Amino acid sequence: MPLSEHEQKLLEQLEKQLHEDDPKFANSMGSDPGRSWSTRHIVIGVLGTLAGVLLLLVGVSLQNILIGVLGFIVMGGGVYFATMRSSGAGQSKSAGNGGKSARPRSSFMSSLEERWDERRRGDS
Repeated sequence: MPLSEHEQKLLEQLEKQLHEDDPKFANSMGSDPGRSWSTRHIVIGVLGTLAGVLLLLVGVSLQNILIGVLGFIVMGGGVYFATMRSSGAGQSKSAGNGGKSARPRSSFMSSLEERWDERRRGDS
């Protein structure tokens, strides 16, 4: 079920406030629009993983431990590369708002409380 326009705006405000209040936590949760999945990373990572699996199978079939270990390392590197996220300019943008996080929080919370009260009044 898609969100209404009002709910989308509210969600965007919540995300923005989270990034201003605690950018480290927001980045660790992965909701930063500056950090996204890269199709290029996924394709190269999958190809690297497949190459590693092939090397591993060749190493097993030739009974050569070094080729098998090399294949395993290439396979692990491919998986790691595929799951990496590309970072944009989101980190530098959130670093500049460090000193003024206490004041907007109270006004933000009060505006949320007002919206909650309006919504409750509208339902009854």
